[in-house]
Amino acid sequence: MHDFMDAVVFGFKEILRARTMKFAMISGVIVSLIWIGIGVLFWDDIIAFSSSILSLLPFSMLRSNGAWMLSTFLWLQLVLVTFALIYAFFGNIIVNKMSREQYSIFSIFIGLSSAAFWAIVWFFKADYIYAQFLKLLTWLPFETIEKGVAFLIGFYLIYTAIIVSMIFVTSITSTPFLAQVREECFPYDRMYDDNEIKTVTKALRDTVIFLVASIVSFPLLFIPVLNFIILVALWVWLMKDTILSDASAFVFGDIDKKRLKEYSPAIWGISIIGSLFNFIPVFNVFGPYFTELAMFHYLKDKRG
Repeated sequence: MHDFMDAVVFGFKEILRARTMKFAMISGVIVSLIWIGIGVLFWDDIIAFSSSILSLLPFSMLRSNGAWMLSTFLWLQLVLVTFALIYAFFGNIIVNKMSREQYSIFSIFIGLSSAAFWAIVWFFKADYIYAQFLKLLTWLPFETIEKGVAFLIGFYLIYTAIIVSMIFVTSITSTPFLAQVREECFPYDRMYDDNEIKTVTKALRDTVIFLVASIVSFPLLFIPVLNFIILVALWVWLMKDTILSDASAFVFGDIDKKRLKEYSPAIWGISIIGSLFNFIPVFNVFGPYFTELAMFHYLKDKRG
């Protein structure tokens, strides 16, 4: 447990450094712009695809799923608005009194606090919010609900594509990134940087598996609660399987599955924490880097 907590603290500490910020923000902006551009170009096709599936669902299921998705979308908007309002009122005052690193810590703290606050509200009031959206959708015609839910599904597909791409980019750039971390934090520890082809191949394989699993489980996304469980499970698995391979190859020089099984509880714990970043737009670009850093530190400690 001590090694696990040290790894988590190291991960949070290192994502606030300029080095990690540069990697995360540059890759995040490029990936996001690419997928937003694709979304704009093919938006009508995405909506048409979503609508064709939704037309097969009974009205009661469509209405129930629509209420759940609207509730989730509202939560995301409130998190972002709360973060923006706090910055609007206090950002300029605080920026002059903090160093760059402290300001980065403050930014992430505000983002996570906003998400935690509204998560607590939803925990106690989720049924009421869901019921109100359900009542609203009862008054609307089927075509209107179908178009609204199709729009939310389109947003979900683009956002998921950004998350998956960020994990892939983090994986294929893991060797130069972790080499910089080793040079600055552990200059006397030997690491291995000759497994890039193997880790890139593993990242491609995991991405394909994720896409196939997402397609197979797509119909289940219209079942409230189960859709949330499946979504988070896929995120956590992809984060864990892909980035663990990178960190293991860099620390041990190989991907020793038998040895890594001994560390499963901690590895899954780090992956879950890293996946929680995905629930906050913009901050989601830091999730894979946090996971990479925490796993690297944890495995390095276990190697001795």
